[in-house]
Amino acid sequence: MDSKIAVLPGDGIGPEVIGQALKVLNAIADRFNHQFTYSYGDVGGVAIDKTGSPLPDETLNTLLNSDAVLFGAIGDPKYDNDPTAKVRPEQGLLGMRKALGLFCNIRPVTIFENLRHLSPIKESYLKGVDMVIYRELIGGIYFGPKGRSEDNTSAYDTCVYKVAEIERIAHLAFQQAGNRRKKVTLIDKANVLESSRLWREHVQIISKDYPEIETDYMFVDNAAMQMIINPAQFDVILTSNMFGDIISDESSVLVGSLGLLPSASIGSATSVFEPIHGSYPQGAGKDIANPVATVLSAGLLLDHLGLVEEGNLVRGAVSRLLEAGLGTPDLQGLTKISCSKAGDYLEALVSDDDLVLDAEKLGESSSTII
Repeated sequence: MDSKIAVLPGDGIGPEVIGQALKVLNAIADRFNHQFTYSYGDVGGVAIDKTGSPLPDETLNTLLNSDAVLFGAIGDPKYDNDPTAKVRPEQGLLGMRKALGLFCNIRPVTIFENLRHLSPIKESYLKGVDMVIYRELIGGIYFGPKGRSEDNTSAYDTCVYKVAEIERIAHLAFQQAGNRRKKVTLIDKANVLESSRLWREHVQIISKDYPEIETDYMFVDNAAMQMIINPAQFDVILTSNMFGDIISDESSVLVGSLGLLPSASIGSATSVFEPIHGSYPQGAGKDIANPVATVLSAGLLLDHLGLVEEGNLVRGAVSRLLEAGLGTPDLQGLTKISCSKAGDYLEALVSDDDLVLDAEKLGESSSTII
């Protein structure tokens, strides 16, 4: 297969973790005789520094002409610490979502058995946790009308949803549930919000098209509690933009490290694949970042291109690395390896099904894989 992949390293640790994911994608290309053509672009703080824009036209054109986008991270403390800044790195992310029509954010949450100790949640609560969150991404309160009064004593943010916006992501969630444990949970606040009532009404209608799927409805405040005390009950979560932002971040705590969770944002023009973590500027350039989430995002990218076997191979390589007891410094309890070495090992595991890693022989002092 020939595919055009846009690569956006972004800010902070973005270039480092993207570099490891590219090692893995290149190994996949070699093993399966695929041709991946990479086009690079700037976004976020690095783009502002170069062009004054967080999403330059040149970058946007690159994205629009790609089959998929692999994205690192956005964020720079020099903008975070300046509340008067008119242009911010995060505007590049929001602009990208809008320009590409990235209406559906997909976030899988899976517990790695030998990393349960990293979670602040009781290990007994984590048994059987395997969910995926479908978050509507370009509607709702983040994109609705907003402003301040003329005297600057009040402000407003408006949550607006159209039926079509609800329907297109709901169908994707139900279809995904059909390939999993056949349960969809809609998280809303229908007892208070009119927009949530619209969501619930139309999800109830859509659910009739999927009679084999169990449909559950849960208010967001209760869902926040259930995510901690009984997370294994969730299979596919469907929710709006703001609620999805909050619930998906809460779900990341279950896993124990932001460096383990990938995401996909499905769009009308192209789709973007990225780790859920931020730019971690304190760790930039130190070769300590965890590339697993970015590598797993590359696996989702392969799935999107129809290369499911290849995506499964990537996920299997990550499992083999962690099961061998090897991980970056954030994964306490494992033999420490650097970001770049994690990439090297994952590249090797993708290339060789028989390769066995031994944590006792590998680590920061080792220069070879076998």
